[in-house]
Amino acid sequence: MIKKAGTEDALTLAELAVLLWDDNDLHELEEEFRELAQDEEAACFIKYADGRPAAFAQCQLRHDYVEGTDSSPVGYLEGIFVLEAYRKQGYAAELLEACEQWAKEKGCREFASDCELENAESLAFHKAMGFKEANRIICFTKKLGDS
Repeated sequence: MIKKAGTEDALTLAELAVLLWDDNDLHELEEEFRELAQDEEAACFIKYADGRPAAFAQCQLRHDYVEGTDSSPVGYLEGIFVLEAYRKQGYAAELLEACEQWAKEKGCREFASDCELENAESLAFHKAMGFKEANRIICFTKKLGDS
């Protein structure tokens, strides 16, 4: 079963998300998901298996330019995660489908995502789900001193 998450699901989402984004704080993620649940331009979905949360996906609308697209808004997969015990069972594909359907209902003609260059598992997932690689970039930052 897949459920579109509401504010009552914020902790459940955070508990899954902290496994994906382990440099984040559980309580900060919980608050972020509580806010996202009230945002008309965002959606989170939870996949349940064996009566427990097994996976989640977060998507949003992006109005700014999205690499490789030519429309706006674009549905964007912000994150997707499946507990290890439930992988290779099609749960991520089901969650992606829920995100894509949500984006279509919001008027999107395109859907996009990204992953880190070294994340071979994510790259393989995206290609298997029909995504086409749009570009590869390396991002740079530089601290600016007080002037």
